[in-house]
Amino acid sequence: MTTTITGLFDRYDEAMAAVKRLEAAGIASADISLVANRGEDGASTTEEEAGKGAGIGAALGGVGGLLTGLGIMAIPGIGPVVAAGWLATTAAGAVAGAVVGGAAGGIVGALTSAGVPEADAHLYAESVRRGGALVTARVEDDKAEEARAILRQGPTVDLAGRRKAYESEGWVNFDDNAPIMTSDVIQPLPNHTR
Repeated sequence: MTTTITGLFDRYDEAMAAVKRLEAAGIASADISLVANRGEDGASTTEEEAGKGAGIGAALGGVGGLLTGLGIMAIPGIGPVVAAGWLATTAAGAVAGAVVGGAAGGIVGALTSAGVPEADAHLYAESVRRGGALVTARVEDDKAEEARAILRQGPTVDLAGRRKAYESEGWVNFDDNAPIMTSDVIQPLPNHTR
């Protein structure tokens, strides 16, 4: 059986470093995803950032590394993001194939389909919407703890603290019909990292 392991980061470069650590541990690039809405300088991620990430990935991970596949895609409620991997592909497919009657599409639907609790999927999507970066890995159960430990290296976001900060603003769930946040309106993220 496989388990989906997630790591939420405030900075694009921290998420890229986590991807490199997962690949170095032998987790296949096909089982890792990155979705980011912010470059390492704090501005919205651009095609230049995607190209920069792809170049770094090619230099460090070879042609097959996940970072070589970075590209720009649009996710409902989030807008253009730098994305690569299975989650990005699944999110795009979920948007196209969402069923009327409550089935979630986009990033929330892709995450919940992969076994992420719905409340966490909403928090991840909202965090990406507000400028964060999400790394996910699908791993065999016997590699789950190793993948969790890898994603905990560095400053990952404390989910309970982030949820509390968002809820104090009145946030309840990710809304894929919410206005897209552009770089000029993305506020600094609450400082709740571990």
